[in-house]
Amino acid sequence: MRLWKKVSIGVSSGVLLIVLAVVSIGYTLSAHIYGARLARVEASPHYHEGGFVNPERQAEYELSWDYLREQFFGEQQRVPPAPLPVMMMPADYLSGPAPEALRATWLGHSSVLIEMAGLRLLTDPVLSERASPFHFAGPKRFHPSPLPLAALDNIDAALISHNHYDHMDEATVRHLAAQGTVFFLPLGAGAHLEAWEVPPEQTIELDWWETRPFGELAIVATPTRHYSGRGLFDYKATFWSSWSILGPETRVFFSGDSGYSKLFTEIGERFGPFDLNLIKVGSYGPGQAWEDIHMTPEDAVQVARDLGGGPMLPVHWATFNLGIHAWDEPIHRTIKAAEEKGVELITPHLGETVEMTAPFQSTRWWEAVGK
Repeated sequence: MRLWKKVSIGVSSGVLLIVLAVVSIGYTLSAHIYGARLARVEASPHYHEGGFVNPERQAEYELSWDYLREQFFGEQQRVPPAPLPVMMMPADYLSGPAPEALRATWLGHSSVLIEMAGLRLLTDPVLSERASPFHFAGPKRFHPSPLPLAALDNIDAALISHNHYDHMDEATVRHLAAQGTVFFLPLGAGAHLEAWEVPPEQTIELDWWETRPFGELAIVATPTRHYSGRGLFDYKATFWSSWSILGPETRVFFSGDSGYSKLFTEIGERFGPFDLNLIKVGSYGPGQAWEDIHMTPEDAVQVARDLGGGPMLPVHWATFNLGIHAWDEPIHRTIKAAEEKGVELITPHLGETVEMTAPFQSTRWWEAVGK
């Protein structure tokens, strides 16, 4: 009896320590917002009862057995059957001055190098091997970054859509911050950068429809339909946004992560058409809860139309296993929808630079994977 009591105490203590460790890690990873930042967050018309809200419906997930079985044991080929073809960029690619004319290079997932008006911008900087707070666990890249982190230099600004791990990577942010990169973020998200010791003068936090000049550009935080959270205690504590980049000659739209929203039409009416639309097409799943915050490829093509037309470069696919679909399903569905709706698609290889002032020959490189 005495032995059983000792075992019970030992097990209980072990469980308690595990729970305390999980809570501690979850607290550390969460955004801690206070002072002037909190006052600004609470003053936002999009903040209500302790968190940011979408103006449109956001259904809650229903954790049924069918859902869990599909999530963890679905039969889709969610990981490529062979290495993806990547055009590795020269190590000195960023050493010279940025061009005036618009060009873009997809680095994978939502990370796109945009060069325009003599500046270099990087959307949702994630160049690490995993989209995770841990080096040993979490979604792993299907391919190496076309531009290694060590070669990432001379980036004038990074535009972050929200604080999820596949859109904001601590290692990449720290690397850029050390070089003086300026970070544009939705309201509240700067709390993470403060924790990572990024100087406050390098962070600019904006609410929807707010604009800041940057060189010859105007950077506008525009709406999107999503959510945020990085730890156990910061669900919707920081905002989310798309970005509209307005230059003297050209304009670029970046959707971030989003469900379909009527607000994309308003963005198009205010700032469109855009010369390049970087729109999320992957990481979706079945049911209303998924659809409300993760648009389908068909929705993404409609967004390009809502924005006023212009070429669409599909992003947010072919890098991480995050949705309930085959790894290449998003691009197949995007192509079909674009053909039906008359939207021009640009489908570069990973690491292939697209010069927007010259004709670009898209290829269906994914069709050869595993063949």
